[in-house]
Amino acid sequence: MTLVAGVDSSTQSCKIVIRDADTGELVRSGSAKHPDGTEVNPQFWWDAFLEAAKAAGGLDDVAAISVGGQQHGMVVLDEGGNVIRDALLWNDTRSAGAAEDLIKELGGGDRATGAQRFADIVGSVPVASLTITKLRWLRDNEGPNAWKAAAVALPHDWLSWRIAGYGPAGDPSAPNGPQLDKLFTDKSDASGTGYYDAEADGGKGAYRMDLLDLALCPAPLGDSGKPACGKCGLTLPRVLAPTEAGAVANPAIAGKDVPGGALIGPGAGDNAGAAIGLGMEPGDIAISIGTSGVVSAVAPQRTHDGTGAINGFADATGNALMLAVTLNAAQVLDAARKVLDADFTQLSDLALAAPTGADGLVLVPYLQGERTPNRPDASGTLHGIRLKNMTQQHIARAYIEGMLCGLADGMDALRALNVPIENVMLIGGAAQSPAVQEVATQVFGLPIAIPEPGEYVADGAARQAAWVLASAKAGTPAAPPAWSTKMSKTLPANPKPVVREQYAKVRDLT
Repeated sequence: MTLVAGVDSSTQSCKIVIRDADTGELVRSGSAKHPDGTEVNPQFWWDAFLEAAKAAGGLDDVAAISVGGQQHGMVVLDEGGNVIRDALLWNDTRSAGAAEDLIKELGGGDRATGAQRFADIVGSVPVASLTITKLRWLRDNEGPNAWKAAAVALPHDWLSWRIAGYGPAGDPSAPNGPQLDKLFTDKSDASGTGYYDAEADGGKGAYRMDLLDLALCPAPLGDSGKPACGKCGLTLPRVLAPTEAGAVANPAIAGKDVPGGALIGPGAGDNAGAAIGLGMEPGDIAISIGTSGVVSAVAPQRTHDGTGAINGFADATGNALMLAVTLNAAQVLDAARKVLDADFTQLSDLALAAPTGADGLVLVPYLQGERTPNRPDASGTLHGIRLKNMTQQHIARAYIEGMLCGLADGMDALRALNVPIENVMLIGGAAQSPAVQEVATQVFGLPIAIPEPGEYVADGAARQAAWVLASAKAGTPAAPPAWSTKMSKTLPANPKPVVREQYAKVRDLT
């Protein structure tokens, strides 16, 4: 049996699955927690990866490994491979002002023009989540750190680089030293930076150094005597094809018992990794209720949405991946549990005991600002409070309906851009809630398929690793492994227009 490993280095934890390369059968797994926060020292990711690998029984026997990771985060390295400052994560909104500055500057002072230009070039309009905005924030607020930067990577790029044995000079876990030109990534994660055009050069893709320069130049000069910008040689990760290996793993980390060692696949952004794990193809849409809420659709070509509602990224197979992302998803349910002093089962039971529409009680769930729509400074609001609906049951129902209405707005934005929506899957831990399932059929108005619970990002990374391994053995790009995705249930559509209608009336009153 040939084994492959898939890694999900997410906001909250590191998960590793080890699977049979031929069948996809799960052999073993492990996980470890990440610290909370919107900025994190990447060393915590490395420590969690090692802990998860140990919990999974080690990686000595895996022939290939790939890393799926949280998108957009900014990891800046100096010439010695040292992390200059804690990584800013996707959910850090301090760069919201920087995003607006970049848009207006690209548009010659006109926001609408700049937004459309960004959408046309890279597929997305900058918001605080994207790496380009974090680099501008770094330039404006931490000039000395900006001019020390020799390379910028994303979380999954950095972790793959460390697995290959690269890292800070003198670090015993990095025997290959700080070779910044050995950083690598894939099109899905690169396309979420805000300075990579996945459609350039006939679809081969290319970094837009002019946009990187827009973010970082002119940076304040320091002891280096140069600003940190693309014109001055800032190193960016190589962007690999889906079947291309980026390196061979450090045998002390993985593949020690495998002839030739363990190949490291290009990896993927978390949403693209989940799409591989679910076997998504054009026409499929996944609605993920995790730390963030994500409505993702695979399509042959990306959109160019100047409104910013839809991000036109690449997927990890050669298609496009259209995303509408909300900052408020499972955390809305966590908030409801705190308010009601209930566990998840009790929350579901309470919500199911209330009528559809919660008798007019409506939550606009912008509990920590929002990304779609782009309202980083907004707050959540509970509307329509009356004596009749001030019960635990109504509150539970309103929180679930509000969260799902926010995701339904993302689905509507995809439809407006003619993105095909044929099959809908509901994923994430909250997808197992009976109340979430019932309300989803009412809010989305479509049949909903619920895949069996799994680590979809890690599974997608493992499937990519198997794909890379098969291609290496064949000496030419092979077909993706035919692993199956099992559905636990399919629910019929049960549209209840009142839920969306009353939400739409108050959504913009924040």
